[in-house]
Amino acid sequence: MARAADGDGKPVPRRLLAAATRLFAESGYDRTSVQDIVAAAGVTKGALYHYFGSKDDLLHEIYGRVLRLQQERLDAFAAADAPVERRLREAAADVVVTSIENLDDTRIFFLSMHHLSPEKHKQVRAERRRYHERFRALVEEGQRAGVFTSDFPANLVVDYHFGSVHHLGVWYRPDGPLSPQQVADHLAEMLMRMLRP
Repeated sequence: MARAADGDGKPVPRRLLAAATRLFAESGYDRTSVQDIVAAAGVTKGALYHYFGSKDDLLHEIYGRVLRLQQERLDAFAAADAPVERRLREAAADVVVTSIENLDDTRIFFLSMHHLSPEKHKQVRAERRRYHERFRALVEEGQRAGVFTSDFPANLVVDYHFGSVHHLGVWYRPDGPLSPQQVADHLAEMLMRMLRP
């Protein structure tokens, strides 16, 4: 049976994910053992294997929870009753904010995704492709409507923006001069300026 680590009453899966995220960020995925994780979470190995089949399942879930949040939010922006320029701008800013708010998760994942099993790696790629395709559909909608220039292929526009997003883990610091929203607004505005005719 899992026991509470500190009496905080958090569910075991949340404690395991929090411990794994902290340890992977501090020591790296490959230098963190299952024993390190269960000790930090205050549970048994049996509890870990009950909720997560392996250490690579934890890594997959760390990134998956961020991607699910971002997908839900993108779907809401895309379906909103608003001009396409506004919907794309809000979606472009939101992915920056949510990435910064979950910076450890995204940083860990991009540094460690090569440790995933081939099956999980393929699954993550499919999930990310679905997100990028929904984002690209907004770009294409604006291009068809003449709101955005068609000078740039939509695929390159998506790669341009997400290249910036994926690079946040390298340089962004919470104690830096820009808040997450300011960074998001700047990057979204750069994207919109590129797309305006």
